[in-house]
Amino acid sequence: MLVKLTSSTSGEVILFAEHAHRLFEIIGKECTARGVFALEQLPDAMARLRQAVEGEKAATPRVAQAQPVRAGHDKAEDTDADKPDAVGLAQRAYPLIRLMERTQNEGGFILWEAASDF
Repeated sequence: MLVKLTSSTSGEVILFAEHAHRLFEIIGKECTARGVFALEQLPDAMARLRQAVEGEKAATPRVAQAQPVRAGHDKAEDTDADKPDAVGLAQRAYPLIRLMERTQNEGGFILWEAASDF
């Protein structure tokens, strides 16, 4: 399911419901089928998202750029479980943060809509 967030002034962002759910939990919003981020709510929402992104960055260890290949290890045997998450919170939150920044600067609000509660 998709969640469409539409700014009254600055465009839209579309997220998968599972990712929108995580972002809304961070912000403190219920994951209802429809809702609004009022202009007064945007500064706190952006601050919460930025704080969560910084927290994730601090908690995530740096991966060595060059990892030695283990003897007898075939790259074809690699599974997704062996790989770090390729898309982190920062990449998921940034489009929403930018939409919120632009909307706040232009004095607007953001509506969201999904097929059902998520």
